[in-house]
Amino acid sequence: MAAGQLRSSSSEIDLDRPNIEEYLTTDSIHQTPEKLLLRDLLDISPTLTEAAGAIIDDSFTRCFKSNSPEPWNWNVYLFPLWCLGVLIRYLVLFPARVVVLAAGWIVFFMAFIPVHSLLRGKDKLRRNIERKLVEMMCGVFVASWTGVVKYHGPRPSMRPRQVFVANHTSMIDFIILEQITAFAVIMQKHPGWVGFIQTHILESLGCIWFNRTEVKDREIVAKKLREHVQGADNNPLLIFPEGTCVNNHYTVMFKKGAFELDCAVCPIAIKYNKIFVDAFWNSKKQSFTMHLLRLMTSWAVVCDVWYLEPQYLKPGETPIEFAERVRDIISVRAGLKKVPWDGYLKYFRPSPKHTERKQQIFAESVLRRLEEKSK
Repeated sequence: MAAGQLRSSSSEIDLDRPNIEEYLTTDSIHQTPEKLLLRDLLDISPTLTEAAGAIIDDSFTRCFKSNSPEPWNWNVYLFPLWCLGVLIRYLVLFPARVVVLAAGWIVFFMAFIPVHSLLRGKDKLRRNIERKLVEMMCGVFVASWTGVVKYHGPRPSMRPRQVFVANHTSMIDFIILEQITAFAVIMQKHPGWVGFIQTHILESLGCIWFNRTEVKDREIVAKKLREHVQGADNNPLLIFPEGTCVNNHYTVMFKKGAFELDCAVCPIAIKYNKIFVDAFWNSKKQSFTMHLLRLMTSWAVVCDVWYLEPQYLKPGETPIEFAERVRDIISVRAGLKKVPWDGYLKYFRPSPKHTERKQQIFAESVLRRLEEKSK
């Protein structure tokens, strides 16, 4: 039993930090240095280079992979039930959810447009009504997925000098959090109908938009963040410090911007249950519209949200160390694994075709060497 447990734990470690000793034979481990000739080293060096360049299943790549559930329906007993489920989800649940979502938008705009236009002189009243309307609309979105969300901990309150940070799986993270509290979020500017909502609706909450490709945006956003956290009447500020969507199994490095504002940092941990659907949004392969369509044609979106204890910068602690400490808290609470990667590298990765070609070249070279050795 102990050997089995040891072997199991070793295989788990190998996912992100391989132990090279497990891949060596007993003879190679005890081989004396004198037996290793220079020609042998020169012979394997190109292979090692190709192997390093062909690695694609590393801890960074796995952070952004959609993990498909294992098939369960391919037998004579379960397949008819699966087909019945597909008919119910697409022909019954999906049309009903579309009706709910459309009705919600109609009610929202019928109330939002007059409030936004006619209450210009009464800013506080207008902001309060707009806040409630946005919370209502986010609740409609969650209802359109049959969202089953369990919130743990005290509900966030409006106070100056505080910022909320959360791990990031999809843009629906914002919607799930927004239906309880109207946050002002820091978000990448999007095109299409999402951009329309950002510009004409969410800006009423004090949201801040940025563009990753614009260096000047970083300075402007940093200034707006400092100004926002000082306002007593501003909506609570929400930041996803990973800067990109991760597949809810890992957390990548947190950007330090949220941790150098000299204010309380309130961690939020979000964990999705993939029992009915994987909520990870792979923006490289899927538009947000198709992502919502997938959620609306599933049985339900199930998740837990934990509002955790506020954290403060300790004496002598740097913002980077502070960010790592908060990431530890979120990762432990949500059961996520930390990896030492910057999420922005996701936008500069080589194409899958290139890596597959490199892998094929490496495999062919290994096969040639094995054939030469066997002759």
